[in-house]
Amino acid sequence: MRLGLLVNPYAGAGGPLAFKGSDELPAALREQLQAQAAAGLAPAQQRVLDMLSVLQRGEACSRRPLHWLTVAGAMGEHVLRQANIAAEVLPLSLPEHTLADDSRRAARALQAAGVDLLLFAGGDGTARDVCAAIGLQVPVLGIPAGVKMHSGVFAINPQAAAAVLQLLRDGQWVSVEVAEVRDIDESGLQQGRVRARHYGEMRVPVEPRYLQQVKCSGREVEELVVAEIVADVLERLQPGVRYALGPGTTTAAVLAALGLPATLMGVDVIADGCLLAADASADTLRTLADEGEMQVLLSPTGGQGSLIGRGNQQLRPDLLRRIGRAGVQVLATHAKLDELAGRPLRLDTGDAALDAEWSGWWDIVTGYQQRVLYAVSG
Repeated sequence: MRLGLLVNPYAGAGGPLAFKGSDELPAALREQLQAQAAAGLAPAQQRVLDMLSVLQRGEACSRRPLHWLTVAGAMGEHVLRQANIAAEVLPLSLPEHTLADDSRRAARALQAAGVDLLLFAGGDGTARDVCAAIGLQVPVLGIPAGVKMHSGVFAINPQAAAAVLQLLRDGQWVSVEVAEVRDIDESGLQQGRVRARHYGEMRVPVEPRYLQQVKCSGREVEELVVAEIVADVLERLQPGVRYALGPGTTTAAVLAALGLPATLMGVDVIADGCLLAADASADTLRTLADEGEMQVLLSPTGGQGSLIGRGNQQLRPDLLRRIGRAGVQVLATHAKLDELAGRPLRLDTGDAALDAEWSGWWDIVTGYQQRVLYAVSG
């Protein structure tokens, strides 16, 4: 799992002095904090160390290693080095005294480097900067370290952030939900009103939980869950896009909802509510992909967790590379993922390099507007 770390070294320092955020800090205090940050002793860095110490205690029993990526100096490198954690430091030039724009630059660099989850330490101001830089592109998790934290993207404390990471590292599925980024409305504050203003949304991993409307005696009702997955897919179908639906009953339910026949053991292609190809071959799929945008909808094989390479060899590596990982959507119920007992979904495309490139943590559609973050491995 590729974890990005971004630290606002000034976050939280102004709280005891009644400043409302790091942007208000006077120059003299910034100089003092810069010296602390260089030694990994700034308040926000201490919060990260608290999280890392909990995470390291469970490392010996971990199923999967963590690969850390960060930026130079006080915005990440110093605190990981203090915790004796090896990290890949991105070649991003940062000034000695970092500002909000540097947080945005660092977030964009980490997103471009392919992190599966971006951890950031700060408050609402830092959350706004990260949101402005990457939006919904990469799941994030805030380590609370600022003065203001009205946003829904923060763990309740550093230990809670470590607990979420531990779930991911142990191979558990973790729900991904869209949460609001909020901050104090400065114009309202000038008029004597304290209110939080909405600035955007980011995706956040949370502890997994079942949807109430599809529970029965504590267990999912499979048919209702599949119906919710289908509703989610139908709502997101785009005009003009060709959708190749792989084998399985979940994808067949999508076709049934459109009033179209399904090839349970093959790949069907639809566009604009019409069936373009039934039981399509690899050549047919490539031809249709060459003629227009194509996306793929897949459901893993129950029990074994095969995603690509078992029963859908029509999806050749050249086609997959053309479509790109972002063009592949995975549909699965919680029950199907639970059957894997933490084992990853498997790739066996016939191209080892592609399997390695696409290994990581994927969003899995598990219900209507419901996602979980789950490991996919070659």
